[in-house]
Amino acid sequence: MGRGIERTEIFRDDIDRNDFLQRLAIQCEKRRLIVYAWVLMSNHFHLLVRTGSEPLALGMKKILSGYVGNYNRRHKRCGHLFQNRYKSIVCEDDPYLLELTRYIHLNPLRAGIVISMKALNKYSWSGHAVIMGRIIRDWQNTETVLGYFGKRRGQAIEKYEHYVKEAIRQGKRDDLTGGGLVRSMGGWGEVLSLRRKGIKVASDDRILGSSEFIEELLAEAEKRERETLRLHRKVVNLNRLAESINEWEGIDSTALRSGGKNRVLVKARKIFSQLAIKRMGYSGAEVARYLGVSTSAVNRIANSEELPVIEKYSKLL
Repeated sequence: MGRGIERTEIFRDDIDRNDFLQRLAIQCEKRRLIVYAWVLMSNHFHLLVRTGSEPLALGMKKILSGYVGNYNRRHKRCGHLFQNRYKSIVCEDDPYLLELTRYIHLNPLRAGIVISMKALNKYSWSGHAVIMGRIIRDWQNTETVLGYFGKRRGQAIEKYEHYVKEAIRQGKRDDLTGGGLVRSMGGWGEVLSLRRKGIKVASDDRILGSSEFIEELLAEAEKRERETLRLHRKVVNLNRLAESINEWEGIDSTALRSGGKNRVLVKARKIFSQLAIKRMGYSGAEVARYLGVSTSAVNRIANSEELPVIEKYSKLL
């Protein structure tokens, strides 16, 4: 979902709407996105998609950057059009695919843009009319949604329409906007950092699904992070890390491994251990051998409270 900056209208006319949909269609044709539901409102949009051959960010960048450039030229304006980055939520198929489809498609009715289901059934700027068979948009996937309602298309459309009607009185569904227990955590890295410290994350505002689904996603993210760290190790080895810390902290090139216990060296070894283990994926034993100390000592240092400079130094590696 994406919103106009300061509630700016992001779709002023049908030319804008068609431009946005043409760009969306291209991403579907390139198999970057599979679109199940969508709606274009005056100052925001909703898309329910499955990612395809490439990450979501690439497809969205192609849509939004081109759209903003064209919009600004047409309406003789400059600068940002959208409020920050679009918001994306990972959703579990069942039961959220159907719930989100009708939630998204009822937006025009709830906003008073159309006044009845009959009008919504033929409204051009949402995917509902496409599922109903009133408007043809070849790039939208309708088979998946209708497949939940039966094998015969006519009956499936009728049951789908009834399903949508049932939700008219529900109003805004906060439970369909993602998460519940954890909000604005600052990215997957922060989630995984908390997990390493023993703080279990049961939910997140980028995920909509059961606790098992959330745990599965977080485990997958952690696995990918470890793979990334292993690749990072090939670029920055322990010798290079030690040289960098010596330079950053202003200590002698041999002091880090000398066994000295003054405050500056203790801090430098802690920085070295935390960066090597937490950011680069080295084991405690590997770091201990390099420093010439025990593995238990290194693990204790690495798992202690993270120094404030760790985040800054990790970005410099």
